[in-house]
Parts: sequence; structure tokens; C-alpha cells
Amino acid sequence: MLKLDSGNVLLKGSHRRQLMHWLRRAIRLGERLGDFVLNLRLVRVGRLYEARAAVHSSAGDFACRSRGRSSVDACREIARQIVMMLHRQHLQATT
Repeated sequence: MLKLDSGNVLLKGSHRRQLMHWLRRAIRLGERLGDFVLNLRLVRVGRLYEARAAVHSSAGDFACRSRGRSSVDACREIARQIVMMLHRQHLQATT
């Protein structure tokens, strides 16, 4: 399950669809692990955009944070981090 809190960032529909496309693999990996919840929060801090993610799965919990000059940069980086961490958890759970 994905919970998106855009905070003080205005996301257009195209940006929201792009974010969901980037998170598609993370959601699939999380569902394989079971008991998956992803809380994603976007905020603007000064001139930067910050994306924070808190992930809960049956294999464990972790948090990620990313900053970028645009909301797209921050979201893309946080999606990469989430996929890497979930992949690592999936590998540890299968061994």
C-alpha cells in the first residue's frame, strides 16, 4: 500500500503518474515480501525539494531521504533508494 503526502508541493497529474511508474517495481517487491506499507512525504525546504519515505514490510523497516532541485529529481532518487533497499531485503529473506 502506498500513502503519498505531498505536503506543500503542488504535484500535477503527470508528475503523480510518473512517480507511480518509478515506484511500480518497489511496490511489486514489497508485495512479494508481504505486509508492505510505503509512506512517502514531499516537502519544499527553501529552494530544495525533499522526499522522505518510511517503508514497513515483513522483512523489516527502513527510512530514506532525498533532496533535489526539483520535485522530479527528489522523487526519482527516492524511488531508486527504495527499490535498492527492498531488493536487499528480498535477497536476505530468501537466503
